[in-house]
Amino acid sequence: MSRNEPTGALRVATIIGSTREGRAGAAIGEWFAEVARQRTDIEISVLDLAAFAFPARLPETPTADMRRFAGSIEEADAFVVVTPEYNRSFPASLKQAIDYAYDEWHGKPAGFVSYGCRSEGFFAVEQLRAVFTELHVVTMRDTVSFNLFGPGIDEKGRPPVRGELAVVADAMLDQLTWWGRALRNARAAEPYTC
Repeated sequence: MSRNEPTGALRVATIIGSTREGRAGAAIGEWFAEVARQRTDIEISVLDLAAFAFPARLPETPTADMRRFAGSIEEADAFVVVTPEYNRSFPASLKQAIDYAYDEWHGKPAGFVSYGCRSEGFFAVEQLRAVFTELHVVTMRDTVSFNLFGPGIDEKGRPPVRGELAVVADAMLDQLTWWGRALRNARAAEPYTC
């Protein structure tokens, strides 16, 4: 490894995309973070969009929370987006937040944890792939997806930490960390330009 290649745990930002009252997203994001923290090769942070006071309209000058969110995206090496499916798409709160950063997303990978009733959030993920392609983000092929009313989901809307979905999450994290390290090293060797 050359002296210029960054080392250490991969910084993965988990973004909880729903801000709806009574949402399942917080419990699912916590579940995913708990699964991910069992690994030693990544450092997990959670960006819960409900904890940000974003403006209803795009201001001329970014607010402190807009800058804080974009700064967190800049600091991350990779992302995992936790999203519900609303009307065959992802929440407006998530699109708003994604649009507050631009260059900060470039040349990094993203994985998805999706949930819903019946479709398991597949349509939301497919639309997010298109958005992230525009932002020069490499998206993981495999996702963690589940039905909120399916078997194995507890009263808080969480699957077990050591169950089948945790195995799927770990496999997705294997892909994400490979891409994350490769792209982190590439950005260190030569700044990403588009």
